[in-house]
Amino acid sequence: MKNANETRVILTKENLIRQFSDCGVSAGQTLIVHTSLKSLGFIVGGAETLIRALLEIVGEEGTIMMPSQTWKNLDPATGVHWEQPVEWWPIIRENWPAYDKHVTPAIGMGVVAEMFRKWPGSHRSDHPARSVAAVGKNADYITRDHDLSHIFGVGSPVDKLYELDGYVLLIGVGHDKNTSLHLAETRANFASKSFAEESSAIWRDGKREWVTYSTQAVDDSDFIRLGAEYEQIHSILPHRIGNAEVRLLRQRPLIDWSVKWMEINRV
Repeated sequence: MKNANETRVILTKENLIRQFSDCGVSAGQTLIVHTSLKSLGFIVGGAETLIRALLEIVGEEGTIMMPSQTWKNLDPATGVHWEQPVEWWPIIRENWPAYDKHVTPAIGMGVVAEMFRKWPGSHRSDHPARSVAAVGKNADYITRDHDLSHIFGVGSPVDKLYELDGYVLLIGVGHDKNTSLHLAETRANFASKSFAEESSAIWRDGKREWVTYSTQAVDDSDFIRLGAEYEQIHSILPHRIGNAEVRLLRQRPLIDWSVKWMEINRV
């Protein structure tokens, strides 16, 4: 449903390049991008135009990365197949397609992320449920060796973004979509931290296997509150492109601050 406060907006690639540049996106940056395409308004060329604009800004020395998660490839008992009856769960476990990074579509990540993971030159990590796609100078490094158990921790794509002193770009979405905050969860020490067994279908030696792995249980229920406090303390004001609020944040100071926040505010 259209927001009554929104006006009709039309954006071209040139409009997007100018306005994202005004927000601070620049050549050579490494960015993780989370986006709601429809929040911007009418883009001439849609997702393709947005991707081309961002890639043109960061240039050959830059890198764009986006989540390309396939979280339906988890055990039905975790709730990911909530719409299906319990008696179907064994059939799903036995037959859900093994993750293929060249074929398996992103689930619930939006039309931009789905187009991006198929973009020419795109690299995609091997995690069967929590993959990330990237294009640009550091794409191979970012997506390489995404360990089953370290989804958002050491050696993960978001951890490598931290090493590269990269940026988070939120386009029309809030901090509840800010995947990088899960990195802070892995680094913070709080009493309620827990681990869980997850299972996914993968290809191994040419055969489908249903594998189980231990990983930290994540919780994004306080991310909106955390993000609001971070922006208030650091006097960060959102930009506006079309009808969308846009935030560009350096990831490293955000994570360092969020670790301390979680250790104080999580029990």
